[in-house]
Amino acid sequence: MNEYELTGRTRTHVEQFSAPRFAAQHEAGEAFLAMREDARLAGFELHPFSTFRDFGTQLRIWNHKFIGKKPLYDMDGKVREFSILSPEQVVDHILNWSALPGGSRHQWGTEIDVVDGSALSSGYEPQLLPQEVAPGGIFEALHHWLDENIGKYGFFRPYKRFQGGMYPEPWHLSYAPLSMPALQQVSVEILTEAIREADMLGKDIALPRIQDIYRNHVCNIVLPDDQ
Repeated sequence: MNEYELTGRTRTHVEQFSAPRFAAQHEAGEAFLAMREDARLAGFELHPFSTFRDFGTQLRIWNHKFIGKKPLYDMDGKVREFSILSPEQVVDHILNWSALPGGSRHQWGTEIDVVDGSALSSGYEPQLLPQEVAPGGIFEALHHWLDENIGKYGFFRPYKRFQGGMYPEPWHLSYAPLSMPALQQVSVEILTEAIREADMLGKDIALPRIQDIYRNHVCNIVLPDDQ
């Protein structure tokens, strides 16, 4: 991928799938559909809740969180008190759950956040928070199935556990044959160039810390062989 594809500033590398509707690189999408069919046979509706996300979308998520328009959560999924946080703390807490614009794996077309559509009651909107996958949670059964099966289709959980960067996101599945090479292509220079001219709130805080963000929030994942 080129630097614009890596940072989500173009979508030339992704394909739009229609049934269900989602966007991903072709190979990743086909692998997901194969996994989805086997999940269906096991009684689950593996739904692609969030897939390809362009730079503009990631920027909007970041800016909304920076001004308190979207909530910030702790590791247990509890809402933080925004009013008592300094701008530096806000940046820290955004990075616990959301990537820097340009630094999101979702820009690569290799990542799929999943939920079980068959478990959803009328009007329920998935939150992608820990309580949904915990014992007794609405998606607990799906994640037991995923534990045993995602590796068969080339997927892994890059945020399987907390190791000082992103909080655990078991719903976030990554297609290793394409995402691991993409990770090797991302650099501090590419990230810096992507956000330097962007209308990003807190940029004056993030840019001086770009080396740390790259190390702890981009490269710091649970590798496929360590699942």
